[in-house]
Amino acid sequence: MPKLSVNLNKVALIRNSRGANYPDLLQVAADCERFGAQGITIHPRPDQRHARYDDVAALKAIVTTELNIEGYPTEKFLDVVLASVPDQVTLVPDAPGQLTSDHGWDTVARAGELKPIIARLRAAGIRTSIFIDPDTAMLDGAREVGTDRVEFYTGPYAEGYAEDREAAVAPFAAASRYAASLGLGINAGHDLNLDNLAFFAEQLPDLQEVSIGHALVSDALYYGLANTVQLYLGRLG
Repeated sequence: MPKLSVNLNKVALIRNSRGANYPDLLQVAADCERFGAQGITIHPRPDQRHARYDDVAALKAIVTTELNIEGYPTEKFLDVVLASVPDQVTLVPDAPGQLTSDHGWDTVARAGELKPIIARLRAAGIRTSIFIDPDTAMLDGAREVGTDRVEFYTGPYAEGYAEDREAAVAPFAAASRYAASLGLGINAGHDLNLDNLAFFAEQLPDLQEVSIGHALVSDALYYGLANTVQLYLGRLG
């Protein structure tokens, strides 16, 4: 059964909107774990509009499952994660002002950049994952740069799910099989939700972890956080 890592960026966004510590990000993280989540994710961006750099150390001190920190590997970002040593760092190719992640790394063109960064993280004992599209050339490149895992950017799957779910999942299922043959661990995230998650997980038997934030936090407005975490876990098996 794939693990569920809850991305708390939207909780942090609400907190920041009033300039106070409410909702308390650490309490929400602890509650998600108590309700069954197997991991916590945040993605601090340079403008810190939602998760902040100081959230990394604070979460590291209290998370008892698995802490995953996503981000573009600026020196500031690397300094923060190397100081706290989360369980996993997921590198994303976001431009500094990007609204949300919308594509994977070009692991071939940017191999010279990625390889030493991944080596630094792994030397510190941090498992590495990189955001990637379901493309065999990019997966070959991912293996060459030394990452432990890849995280499939699932936006195209979510967009195509309602029209033809088999066609939408096919490139991800094929890429997952290929990634597994290369010895890469497999994560996934972006626009996965209660409607499309179960089918995705069924079609990728090697899937190890999903990171879900926007949809899960939105669903919690209707179902409550405890019920929502359980609903997502149920979709995973």
